[in-house]
Amino acid sequence: MKKIVQLVLFFSVVLLTAQGRNISNIEFEGLKRTKARFLERLIKSKVAEAYDEDKVAEDVERLKRLPGIAYAEAKTQEGSQGVDVTYTIEENFTLIPGARIATAPDESFAYRLSLFEFNFLGNNQLVGGFFERNVFNSFGFFWEHPFLFSDKLGIGFNYQDITRQEPIFFDEGDKDYRFNSQMFEGALLFSFDFNNEAELGVVWVRENYLFDGEEPLLDRPLELNADKIFYRAIYRYVNIDIDYQYVDGVQSEFTGQYIQQTDGDAAGRTFLQDFLSLRNDFIYYKKLGSRGNWASRLRLAATIGNEDSPFAPFTLDNQLNIRGVGNVVDRGTAAIVLNTEYRHTFYEKGWFVVQGNAFIDAGSWRNPGNPFSQLFDGSSTRLSPGIGFRLIHKRIFNAVFRLDYGFGVGDNASSGIVFGIGQYF
Repeated sequence: MKKIVQLVLFFSVVLLTAQGRNISNIEFEGLKRTKARFLERLIKSKVAEAYDEDKVAEDVERLKRLPGIAYAEAKTQEGSQGVDVTYTIEENFTLIPGARIATAPDESFAYRLSLFEFNFLGNNQLVGGFFERNVFNSFGFFWEHPFLFSDKLGIGFNYQDITRQEPIFFDEGDKDYRFNSQMFEGALLFSFDFNNEAELGVVWVRENYLFDGEEPLLDRPLELNADKIFYRAIYRYVNIDIDYQYVDGVQSEFTGQYIQQTDGDAAGRTFLQDFLSLRNDFIYYKKLGSRGNWASRLRLAATIGNEDSPFAPFTLDNQLNIRGVGNVVDRGTAAIVLNTEYRHTFYEKGWFVVQGNAFIDAGSWRNPGNPFSQLFDGSSTRLSPGIGFRLIHKRIFNAVFRLDYGFGVGDNASSGIVFGIGQYF
């Protein structure tokens, strides 16, 4: 009997202790625009469930990845009913204007103006649009709600009308075309868990290439038209820790697209064939000391089905892959690109940060009609080391003013300034 009483007392103490370690209350401090109910849906820690220190730490990192939040931390306090968890939030300013300046292919002044809200209605919806002048006018509108249906499922739509002067690289020489693309995309957005995300989308596209210049090439098209459907799948693995301008961890993003032509003229069917496009970006971040950050990106890309078409989808461009080379200076049906840079914080006070960086961008392309071995034989390799600086506002989402200068290395290499908003990668 005595042993039975002791066992009952023992299990009663264990039960009471376990109950005392449940979460009794969750609060969010510092919220101004972001809705507390929205954050309660996202975090994995719940009231009345067992307190888990690792789960709370994951919640903090999940919150810091949201565009609407600049910084977050959690504090706990033992109470008579259990553990009180308080998430202290420092919000970002998320109504972001954008500007990008460049030289257009015809050497005229090109620019892109945009305005995006990344925390619309306080639940991190994205709404916005852009206007671009790059020889011709372009515009686009976007809406995305990653958590519309649940903490794991959302939706996004966008419409873009893009018109540019595009150089096309034929064997006989380079010729300019006026390119127009009208596209509408709808996508489902999945967030499987803390580290894994995906998108499944369909894009309806109407494309037109119109010769824009003098002395057209013999047997080369003056105009191409095609209606297409893009079936797009994106998978992301994200395991990074963000502390304002410092990032530590790894991220990988795979994009697969099948482009199918549904209608078009004879030239479009000949030169704009159906094809499969594959691309993967692997990014590694490492914080070094108290002020340094090393970042590297490896991009692998290839197409299957249009290897001989001069209207190749991958472009060599300042803003996309190798700084200093110029705007749309080459096209390819496969690419290997490595970007690596060291970022160092020289000055930091309050919200303002000045960063310097030194980088090396290198890559090679498989030109239309060439084998994969061209990626490794050196005939299409580009190398561009360089330096730059960043002006950063720590409490405005993606408020990184970026200016780099790339020094081209090798025969016929070009050098130049690259300006943009946000880190290069």
